[in-house]
Amino acid sequence: MASGTTAPPPPASLPRIVAASLIGTTIEWYDFFLYGSAAALVFNKLFFPDSDPLVGTLLSFLTYAVGFAARPLGALVFGHYGDRLGRKKLLVLSLLMMGGATFAIGLLPTHATVGAAAPVLLTTLRLIQGFALGGEWGGAVLLVSEHGDARRRGFWASWPQTGAPAGQLLATGVLSLLTALLSDEAFGTWGWRIPFLLSGVLVMVGLWIRLSVDESPVFKEALERAESRRAAEPEKLPLVSVLRDHWRDVLVAMGARMAENISYYVITAFILVYATTSAGVSKQTALNAVLIGSAVHFAVIPAWGALSDRVGRRPVYLLGAAGVGLWMFPFFSLVDTGSFGYLVLAVTVGLVLHGAMYAPQAAYFAEMFATRMRYSGASIGAQFASVAAGAPAPLIATALLESYGTSTPISLYVIAAVVLTLIAVGVSRETRHRDLAEITPGGDAAADTAPAAEAPKARTV
Repeated sequence: MASGTTAPPPPASLPRIVAASLIGTTIEWYDFFLYGSAAALVFNKLFFPDSDPLVGTLLSFLTYAVGFAARPLGALVFGHYGDRLGRKKLLVLSLLMMGGATFAIGLLPTHATVGAAAPVLLTTLRLIQGFALGGEWGGAVLLVSEHGDARRRGFWASWPQTGAPAGQLLATGVLSLLTALLSDEAFGTWGWRIPFLLSGVLVMVGLWIRLSVDESPVFKEALERAESRRAAEPEKLPLVSVLRDHWRDVLVAMGARMAENISYYVITAFILVYATTSAGVSKQTALNAVLIGSAVHFAVIPAWGALSDRVGRRPVYLLGAAGVGLWMFPFFSLVDTGSFGYLVLAVTVGLVLHGAMYAPQAAYFAEMFATRMRYSGASIGAQFASVAAGAPAPLIATALLESYGTSTPISLYVIAAVVLTLIAVGVSRETRHRDLAEITPGGDAAADTAPAAEAPKARTV
């Protein structure tokens, strides 16, 4: 059992560790946007052809929502075994399950071939995707957070977060290329399968990278300590330990996710509905604005992560939440002009402010939990919140628009989520100086109040 200072990985290996995490989150979001687009464009015709067109679209989106429902279960299972067996093993499994299910969708027979079995198979694969995705995020950010230099943890751990804009850019780029090269008939017949089959390439690349990295040194030490104690005192299940010792941290994580999750789906998904129906903007114009904003989003996330290393996770997170709340009314006012330039400005500023929450989130959540329950705690806090926040956000925003015919209640909806996040983050303690190897059950750490540079024998993790 190591008791001294844990040496960080060699400089050449840290980018590989970051890449191993980033490839999984990129595939996650590639699948997310790809499936959503396919559900709107072709799944209603291919898998629910006997329904009214609108009903078919709703049914195809229902299979999309099923993936969200499976995420908490994936968080529980992957978190449990990730805390028992290690981050790397579970990340390899989640990548294979997630990518394999996405690839299999590209091979599915349609309703015309196998009848009612087609939507059943589609729903089953979507459940597998959601289950795997529920465990992907926690393991990906922990693999980076538990490696490397503690002084730059916020910066390095923010890179897996760039998988969201990267996946969106990749999925939209592939779809745009195919629709430009293929006729509507060709795309509806076989072209839609190509983006799903391409995920197989991403999985192979991701698998090669993930198999080449080492397990987290912090986890190895914690496992050795647990093994030495196990003979005298049986170790409790990670889930039980989280709910007993870290329930406050789980609630903080869930609260912190409310504004981040809801604002993201309003800015990137609901905007496609609002801009086309209320502002008279074409769907392609709105999509182009989201793409430009996503490119900027990708660039600013590491910058926000680096800033959180200098001033703390809480100040950056609070700045992002408050900024998003203040931006909502100007956001919709700019969209209402119908100007492409103002639309780009609205989306880009919104995503830049969102990045201030999203970037430090990885390190912030990792620093809340003790090592042997960190995978479970971070995953539960993140994924249970996504079901309550992200999953219904576009539906709630659409229902509010239909009921009131104005963006005002939608802005108030986001602002209400911002208030919850401000309270949750505001009552929590700063975590950036914590040594991940020394966090005790309950979230306490020896370095809570002293900078890492001043803490005696502080480890670089």
